[in-house]
Amino acid sequence: MCIKRLFLLFVISFTPYLLFAGGKRISKIVVDAGHGGHDIGARGQISEEKNLTLAVALRLGQIIRDSMEDVKVIYTRTSDEYPSLVERHEIANKSNADLFISVHVNSTAYTYTKTFKGYKTVKKGHKKVKQKVYNTVRHHETHMQGVETYVLGLHRNSQKEEAIGEYGENVADEPGILNENDPQTAIIVAQYSQAFLTRSVSLGTRIQQQFTRQGRHDLGVKQKGLEVLAGSVMPGVLVEIGFINNPEEETYLNSERGQTEVAMAIYKGIRAYKADVEK
Repeated sequence: MCIKRLFLLFVISFTPYLLFAGGKRISKIVVDAGHGGHDIGARGQISEEKNLTLAVALRLGQIIRDSMEDVKVIYTRTSDEYPSLVERHEIANKSNADLFISVHVNSTAYTYTKTFKGYKTVKKGHKKVKQKVYNTVRHHETHMQGVETYVLGLHRNSQKEEAIGEYGENVADEPGILNENDPQTAIIVAQYSQAFLTRSVSLGTRIQQQFTRQGRHDLGVKQKGLEVLAGSVMPGVLVEIGFINNPEEETYLNSERGQTEVAMAIYKGIRAYKADVEK
């Protein structure tokens, strides 16, 4: 077997481990405030998701800048505007970022209750009949609470791999490894995608641990096919920082204390992850 083929087999087998090798520096972090502009997101009694995500994202970015002098923060938005989901991960990819952090606020679905109101007389053909009338009330308030972090769902891996192929020079440690004319490239790209998912879970777990230490309810790290994560060529997470339709959590998320604590939990999770990666 030729030396080149042996080298390729080595890379294919050990790419995830090479990605986790000590010394990998985290130098650029993208902070994404979910929604914005015409896209309000979820609504609460006193606030809208787009404003809460922006407030927390800006605090998080400032904390990272103040505490990590070797890290550059890149925002997908800094005002009430709406970058599309594709534009968000393109910002991250074109800047060759090392992490993607998207901030969102959770909400449960509306529920409905029907109560009997009385009867009304309606005409059916030549007859008049009585018909029951109900009063329908829509409810949005919830007792659900807590924080959860999402990583990319496996069913969106193909999009992740396409992005890795497109931005191959940003990803590969070895120049020329991701050659679209080489049949081995597809296998290597899949290995990178797998490694990014493993890293994302690691980052998400550390963020959730920090929220738990603050006394927040831990809803875990979960997978979901999210566009901003599928198109970004790096480890990434989407953090749901609380339920906007839980009055207690909404009040907390609108407070200076709440926004600072949320930003600090995410920052400390990033810091713990960064320390492990750069060992």
